[in-house]
Amino acid sequence: MKTINQEEVQKYIDQFANEPVYIHLETTNGAYAKHFDKTAHNVGAYIRNAQIKYERGKIIKSDDFDTYRVGLKTGGWVYAEGLTDYEFNDEGQLLLAGHDQQGRLMVALQISPKPFRM
Repeated sequence: MKTINQEEVQKYIDQFANEPVYIHLETTNGAYAKHFDKTAHNVGAYIRNAQIKYERGKIIKSDDFDTYRVGLKTGGWVYAEGLTDYEFNDEGQLLLAGHDQQGRLMVALQISPKPFRM
């Protein structure tokens, strides 16, 4: 993965506006929280191969300027923030991830014109 290039990601998001796409969205502090602090609250969310159609999408720099937020306007909103890295894979999918300073995955948002492999 590479550090996010805002223009490249925005072009991909624009390309699929008003088209059905599949998303993968995941957040976690995983075992990291409990491993270092037994009183920490472990959280996570996961959705894969949900088909949506967004009318518009936007990637913007977050207030801290080290991460990005992507929002997809559906009837409501789908968004992920804390994103740091991206890649386009061989299947034409956009993979976005947010890693902490130790390289651990904290958030992922993926967009694809076809279902993700299980």
